[in-house]
Amino acid sequence: MKIGNLELSGKTILAPLAGITNLPFRIMAKECGCALVCSEMVSAKGIVYNSEKTLNLLDSKEEEKPLSVQIFGSCPDSMQKAALFIQEQGKADIIDINFGCSVKKVVKTGAGVALMKDFENAKNVLTAVRSAIELPLTIKIRSGWDSSGFQAFKIAEIAERCGVNGIVLHPRTAGQGFKGKADWSLIARLKEKVSIPVIGNGDIQNAEQGLLMLKETGCDAIMIGRAALKNPFIFSQIQALVEKRKCNEVSADDMFNVMKKLVKYYSEYYDDKHASRMLRGRLAWFIKGLPGAGIFRKKLSQINSCAQAIELIQEFSESTVSRGYSVLS
Repeated sequence: MKIGNLELSGKTILAPLAGITNLPFRIMAKECGCALVCSEMVSAKGIVYNSEKTLNLLDSKEEEKPLSVQIFGSCPDSMQKAALFIQEQGKADIIDINFGCSVKKVVKTGAGVALMKDFENAKNVLTAVRSAIELPLTIKIRSGWDSSGFQAFKIAEIAERCGVNGIVLHPRTAGQGFKGKADWSLIARLKEKVSIPVIGNGDIQNAEQGLLMLKETGCDAIMIGRAALKNPFIFSQIQALVEKRKCNEVSADDMFNVMKKLVKYYSEYYDDKHASRMLRGRLAWFIKGLPGAGIFRKKLSQINSCAQAIELIQEFSESTVSRGYSVLS
């Protein structure tokens, strides 16, 4: 699959998740078979105003490439400047524009999913960004403000005319957030309406569902978000099914090893105190459903160093693996 002039090695893409898809998590996802990783959502105005906190979100390493950087905003000028800045940094392989965030503080500025009901400004933003950069440009949209998909199809039409190279569709409405069921039929309909790549997103919990979305909708690739938090191996599992290879189950030992890797990456990127505090929540994702997970989470909430995190993982792994438990796909 190609997005613009960028050829991807597989069919799986990591969704941009605020506060989650930072550099350490992206490197882990890449090692687990993800073909394209995405940054957290980055404020265009934050880039223009040279916000240190915002600019830190653009940190990247060669081993995570290819990387898509997602920006949000509603001002064509600031979006253009932000996109050009990202391109000039030489770290991003794709720039993605957020048309799907339904968080109130984003929507009230006219950004995120608010752009989906302002066709004129959506066009202005896309035209401004496309004219400034040579990198492949994608957008991530929802079905719109109602379930018909009309706004998604209209934005897609505008995007294709403006030179956008790919579209990610999460077929839930602005009001749904992550609730309810994603309407995959809208992905199939969008694929019929545009000639650029369409990436499907929503309600993929395991590898089998990932393959099902590809078959049912005809989309070119799939984007995985929340499911990767509990099983980062889902990327390689999906690709195995795409290539008609065996989809291996993930053992508890495999999961503990990737948890240790994540601790290592956090310790290399953040100071020890900050890293350990962030890991209190993040490591709990991987052991959901395993016996003793509640005790693990309680102890995890009290760690103050990455060394303590490693010790806790080792302690928990010895008791769990010895009893033969495994984590299913």
